[in-house]
Amino acid sequence: MDSAALQLSPKVNQHPKNRDPSPAHNFNTHPNVTRILGKPMIGMILCGGYGKRFRPLTEEVPKVLLEIKSGYTILDRQLFAYKSAGFDRIFLLTGYLGEKIEERYGSEHMGLEIEYVAEEEPLGTLNAIRLGMEKADGDAMVSNGDVVTDLNLKRMKQEFESSGCLASMFVVRMRSPYGIVELGNGYIKSFKEKPLLDYYINGGFYCLSKEILDLLQEFRIGNIEKTAFPRLADMKQIAHYKEDSLFWIAVDTSKDLEEVRKEYANRTDKPWGYEKVLMLTKDRLEKELFIMRGYRTSLHYHKERDEALHILDGSGYVEFEDRKEEFKKGAAIRIKPNTTHSIVAIENTTIKEVSTPHPEDVVRVKDFYEVR
Repeated sequence: MDSAALQLSPKVNQHPKNRDPSPAHNFNTHPNVTRILGKPMIGMILCGGYGKRFRPLTEEVPKVLLEIKSGYTILDRQLFAYKSAGFDRIFLLTGYLGEKIEERYGSEHMGLEIEYVAEEEPLGTLNAIRLGMEKADGDAMVSNGDVVTDLNLKRMKQEFESSGCLASMFVVRMRSPYGIVELGNGYIKSFKEKPLLDYYINGGFYCLSKEILDLLQEFRIGNIEKTAFPRLADMKQIAHYKEDSLFWIAVDTSKDLEEVRKEYANRTDKPWGYEKVLMLTKDRLEKELFIMRGYRTSLHYHKERDEALHILDGSGYVEFEDRKEEFKKGAAIRIKPNTTHSIVAIENTTIKEVSTPHPEDVVRVKDFYEVR
C-alpha cells in the first residue's frame, strides 16, 4: 500500500450539475454514475503480496495467513468484516502461495461464496484489481489484505452509492512515527507522544464502480494508488470516507504484527464491533465494548450477571422489552439479571461494562446478524 501522506481536498460535490468533468475522462462518456442503493456489491481482497519483511515466516505461509491470535488470521478478520457488513461473495486476488489460501478457505467460508482470481506473474495492485473487475458483474469493495481495522464497511458502501463518484477511498489520520517536541522561545515547551497529524493517508479500502474497468485497462500494470487514483482525483471522481479514532493498522512490519496481536490478546470480534475482556477476578468482570454506528448487540439477558454500562464515547440507546433508554457519553445504565436488552449505537460507541464475574452467562433471545 502506498502510504504517502496527502492533504484532503474539500469533500466531493455530490450534485451532478455542479460536477466539473475533466477532459482527461476518456474512458467513459458518462462520468456521473447512478446506482441502485443497497444493490449487492462484490468484495475483493488483495492477497498476493510476498511479505518479504516477515521472512522466514512467509516462506511457506502467505502474509494474509499470519495469525493475529491463535487460529485467527489477518484474512479471517477481513472475511468476518465483509460477512458482517452483508457481503455474500468475495474474490480473493491471489498470487504468491495462493494455493495455501485456497486450501484454507475453499469455495465457502462463514457463508461467503469464495472465488479466486490469480495473477500468473505479479504486475502490481492495478493488474490484480483489473482481473477481478473483469470477472465481477457489478461494483466492488476492494481491500489491501494486510489491513486490520474496525472500519464500518456497510456505511462506506452506503456513502459511495450516494456520492455519484466512480470510486471512494477510506482515509485515516496519519500518526507521527515519532514523539513531537514543541519549542518555546529558547526552551522546550512540551512533548507529545506520536500524535495524530493534520494529514490523511490511504486506509487500504476502496469502493470501485464497474465503470472504471476501461481506465484499468488503459494502465494495466503498476500500483493503482499511483496510476488510476491520481487520474480519478484530477477528474473529481474519487470520494473519501473517514471515521476518526478507529483501530487501524497496516501490517507492514513485525512491530505492526505484534501491535495487532497485543490488541487481540483478550478481544473477540463481533458482527457489531468487538468485546474485550479488561479484567476478570473472583469478584468482578470488566469489558470494553465497541459498537459500530447503525449496529446493535443481540437481544439477550443474563441469568446471574448484574452489570453497569459506562458510556465512554458515542450515543445510542438500550432497548428493553417495554422501553428504550437513551444514552450519550458519560451516562451509566444498570442492567439487572433476567432483563432482556439490546444495545443500539446511533454513533460509534465505546462502553466500559462492569459486572459480576459471570463471563459465559449470556442467553440470546434474538440475533440480528448471520455471524456471531
